[in-house]
Amino acid sequence: MSSFRESPTGQSRQVRPPVPPFTEADARTKVQAAEDAWNTRDPERVALAYSEDSVWRNRDSFVTGRAEIRTFLARKWRRELDYALRKELWSYGDDRIAVRFQYEWRDAVGGHWRSYGNELWQFDAQGLMRRREASINDVPIRAQDRRILGPRRPEAFGEALPLE
Repeated sequence: MSSFRESPTGQSRQVRPPVPPFTEADARTKVQAAEDAWNTRDPERVALAYSEDSVWRNRDSFVTGRAEIRTFLARKWRRELDYALRKELWSYGDDRIAVRFQYEWRDAVGGHWRSYGNELWQFDAQGLMRRREASINDVPIRAQDRRILGPRRPEAFGEALPLE
């Protein structure tokens, strides 16, 4: 959840706890919050986790700032139907977190896909993500092979993502 903190100049600044430096528990909280937000498929809500000047590399796209992030996500979720995501903490440092993820989706002609990837995140002092680099590969799957069937992670799924 966001809060606001007054800066030394008297301006209000958005704060998105936990803030750096991260503990393992903080990093896990950030990863779960990202999974939960992205599973809403709400570009407005998701964009609030990023700094106003956030810079992304997503596959072959380069995106800068919240407005571009919102536009990018709206376009993404118009194309990637029934999107459902799982993220897993890979590593963390003072102001950085690395995750691996998988998500599944359906295209407009009924094809089903599982997308695998890794993300590198860097945060500002307010806990907003200021840099995101994502490498993603898409693999076609049969509808009956889907295992990520909604926004909530079932208990049986566990924390570790399968490799394939």
